[in-house]
Amino acid sequence: MTRPSGAIARLASVRTALGLVALCSGAVLLSGCATTEQPVTCTSLQGKIIGPASIGLPTSGATVTAAEQVAAAGSGAAAIGAYCKVSADIHPVDPKAPAIKMIINLPANFNGKGLMLGGGGYNGTIPASQGNIPAGPVNVPVPLALGYATFSSDSGHQANKLASQDGSFGVNDEAVRNFSGDALKKTRDVALALMRHFYGIDNPRRLYFIGGSTGGREALAVAQRWPTDFDGVVSLYPAWNAAMLDLQFGRITRALAAPGAYPNQAKRRALYDAAMQSCDLLDGVADGLISNVLACNAQFDPASATLNGRPLRCPGGADTGDQCLSDAQIRALKTMETSLQLTYAVQSGETLYPGFNVWGADLGMAGNNPLQARVTFLALNTAQPKNPMPEAAPYASIFWDQWVRFFVTRDPAFNSLSLDPAKPGPWQERISVLTGLQDINKTDLSIFEARGGKLLMAHGSADVLVSTRATEQYFQRLQSTMGREKVQRFARYYEIPGYGHAISTVFNAAWDSLSALDAWVEKGEAPAAQVVADSIGVPGRTRPLCEHPAWPRYRGTGDVNSAASFVCVMQ
Repeated sequence: MTRPSGAIARLASVRTALGLVALCSGAVLLSGCATTEQPVTCTSLQGKIIGPASIGLPTSGATVTAAEQVAAAGSGAAAIGAYCKVSADIHPVDPKAPAIKMIINLPANFNGKGLMLGGGGYNGTIPASQGNIPAGPVNVPVPLALGYATFSSDSGHQANKLASQDGSFGVNDEAVRNFSGDALKKTRDVALALMRHFYGIDNPRRLYFIGGSTGGREALAVAQRWPTDFDGVVSLYPAWNAAMLDLQFGRITRALAAPGAYPNQAKRRALYDAAMQSCDLLDGVADGLISNVLACNAQFDPASATLNGRPLRCPGGADTGDQCLSDAQIRALKTMETSLQLTYAVQSGETLYPGFNVWGADLGMAGNNPLQARVTFLALNTAQPKNPMPEAAPYASIFWDQWVRFFVTRDPAFNSLSLDPAKPGPWQERISVLTGLQDINKTDLSIFEARGGKLLMAHGSADVLVSTRATEQYFQRLQSTMGREKVQRFARYYEIPGYGHAISTVFNAAWDSLSALDAWVEKGEAPAAQVVADSIGVPGRTRPLCEHPAWPRYRGTGDVNSAASFVCVMQ
């Protein structure tokens, strides 16, 4: 029998000690079972202090605030074994800054690996790290059930009723730095200290990061800023250039706030249907998905498009009904579809934020699907932007409003609609500083690649909250900086037709990215023939995940709901 070594041996010794204590804890002690090893129990973690020296960025240390043993529960793919749920506060240096609140789940069936999950929006709450990964399939056990020690944090502030849209913490410099990325390192280091203590190991065998939106930015941040800390990351629909995105949000918000410019839900449906009639067949089949997005963007124009044979533009450009778009609405939509171009320099070096793939995207249509309300909330919502900003305004508009009032001007009474992102005047310097903090745009990942790190990226082509074109931009820069051949050795980027931001009732992506990442890191098996499934639009429908810039074209025969009937082609 071979002897376990390294981390696994230490874990085995802890489990052996646990077994010995169990045997010796009865009313009658068995001879020969005495041991001096004292196992670490879940409840004994309560009150544990992690000193500042164990954390790679300045803090005042961390304290475990709760430790609870959770019993095994569930069945089938939903089953989760017993685990120790540990809550901790990471204390700030600035006494006026909020603590970073985190949770780590330590499973009894520990597989030697850890997984950190990213947040969303402005964060402010702790992601449910005992659950699924973003866009994860429901028929596959969640990471905690597979034995991963899973953890996440609120990134260093606690949200108010606006939840992920609450940017009020932006008045504190340390809180801004934590949100911009510092909390990732602090949370990771505290999580490792707790894993070491609980399992008696030096380090987990592998450490991964998965996140979407802000979490996607965070995934890129750990690969860029701490390239030796994680073995692999999955970055989904990443808001990597977050400050530039905020500026684009401001440009779009001002356009939507113009008189008569905000399209109601019926008009959004008319635009969607017109784009489908024009672009659906560009991938070879009428399947309710626009896969050839570049061709659609090139040929579709709401000013000249038709819907059921009639002009989509209202007669004379006036607003004459729900089945057409006025000139004011077309101008606002074209603002969404085009880039913000800066005429001033900023610290991050960025010069533009791309437009969105608006044509054929769900901007927040009315619908019976119970998840449609969430889609609408993340898109144009139900109220026109104005000052003060309504809570039912577009997600992006509230995000801009919070950024301007708390991050930029630090004046809660400031009218965010009065700040022109293209000409910010006295706020230009502050905006420049924020780009240096929030735009995670480094493209030399040589250290991460050299130590075997792997990167998976994916983005829905119908996302109207974080631009798919921006993710294309980052990946193309990565290839330009490091060379296509080198990037191919450690990174992949896929686009998913019909998928919106985090959730979609058109094509809701389900992809087991963790298994793909783990196989690449652990076994050297590069992702091949990856398939994404739809869990809402047409449940069970599949499409191939095509490596950018390829897209799935129908072969001409076969089931339109099967990935096997499609082939990945270049434009």
